[in-house]
Amino acid sequence: MPTQTADAVEPALAAGGLAVTVHGTAGVVDIVVPSDAHASDLAREYATAVGLPAPPVLRDRRGVVLVPDASLASRGITSGALLAADSPPTQSYSRPEVVETVAPRRAGDFSFYWVGLATLLAVAAAGFGAQADGWQQTATAALLALGALVGILPAGPYAARRAIVAPAFAAGAAFVTTIDPTPETLPMAVGVAGLSAAIVATISRSLVSDVDAALKVWTLTGVAVFVVTALCALLGTSPQVPWSILFAAAALAARIVPSYAVDVPDSYLLDVSKLSVTAWSARAKTTSSTATVPFGEVTQVAERGTRTLAAASWAILAVVAVSGPGLVATATADVDRVGAWVIMLAGAFVILLSARSYRYWLPRGVLRVAGLISLVVGVHALVGWSDPELVSWLGLGVVLIGLAVIVAAIATGRGWRSAKWAARADWAESLCGAAVIASFVVSSGFFRHLWESGFRG
Repeated sequence: MPTQTADAVEPALAAGGLAVTVHGTAGVVDIVVPSDAHASDLAREYATAVGLPAPPVLRDRRGVVLVPDASLASRGITSGALLAADSPPTQSYSRPEVVETVAPRRAGDFSFYWVGLATLLAVAAAGFGAQADGWQQTATAALLALGALVGILPAGPYAARRAIVAPAFAAGAAFVTTIDPTPETLPMAVGVAGLSAAIVATISRSLVSDVDAALKVWTLTGVAVFVVTALCALLGTSPQVPWSILFAAAALAARIVPSYAVDVPDSYLLDVSKLSVTAWSARAKTTSSTATVPFGEVTQVAERGTRTLAAASWAILAVVAVSGPGLVATATADVDRVGAWVIMLAGAFVILLSARSYRYWLPRGVLRVAGLISLVVGVHALVGWSDPELVSWLGLGVVLIGLAVIVAAIATGRGWRSAKWAARADWAESLCGAAVIASFVVSSGFFRHLWESGFRG
């Protein structure tokens, strides 16, 4: 007894047929059957339409099971009736049981700690090499370049770990080679270091595929730093301009990165065969009999997003640690100092408030370190530039606000996790982000330039 098509619906209904809609976990199907058809006939038609291995049990709208040998008309089923189909236990798309097992520890599980240590050593070597002269500077650059070369070699069980560190060694070698005692050339040296790191990361991505997310962050960050510093150098701007741009971008990236970290394929977000659930809109047979999103794919998407968030948080920390002190040191005019102080404190609050929404402990902790660095630099700049009496009043205000926050956190019991405080934190984060964008105009010297160029007249 084939299911009636759309062209045969009207004649079948005119001949006394019944038009019913069957809902089930496998899909929604509209079927036209003769008035003397049994419930077993309708169940077989539904199983054939959605690809079930066995006919399901049908129920009416009250949940009463339809006897397979009874006719639909005898059970009071008329045209337009809505029936429900139970899921058979042998259904191929049923959720598999998750068996928790203890996976054996793989070699290199703790190698990421060595990756972090090697990166810190590369940064320290670049710092000491930049202050050296003569053959010592050349030897430091050569050793860092050798470390980058060894890191991109796709050999051994730790090739993926070395590939993450290789861009840091390449950036250190480029920084030591291009550094100049003049402070105005420091942004360009950082830009060249970022470009070198991006090039090495791109080469590593073609050789090692296990750490593609981290190397992609290396590439994007390095290219962005180079483009900003190179354009500022070509335009002849003061050093505070690239530092302001980099710091503002890093502070706002902490809020934007999560929306790009989790990349779910479009085919898993939308199942076209199950979109039509209204009457007479799903007559075509559905071909999907498996879960919309395989469980293995969910794990892969989550792991890829985790690696991206971790790498992005480290990139934000590096940019903040370099651009923050550079901005404070180069913003020497009175108006620019105020802008630098505001952008440092507002950026610190944006990063710290953004870190609260990260459920993964590693990027959350790294962002908190970046926020504390920005906060310390901003407070130090405020203490150095402001009047001592003003600093005392500000310190007293900070203490009072801190006590009020502690009391409020104890009273609510759950802090930022409650819906009330989460909404306020989102509002504060948006306000601080707007303050970062607004203070950038002052910290970069653009406002002072307009004022001095005759804007007042």
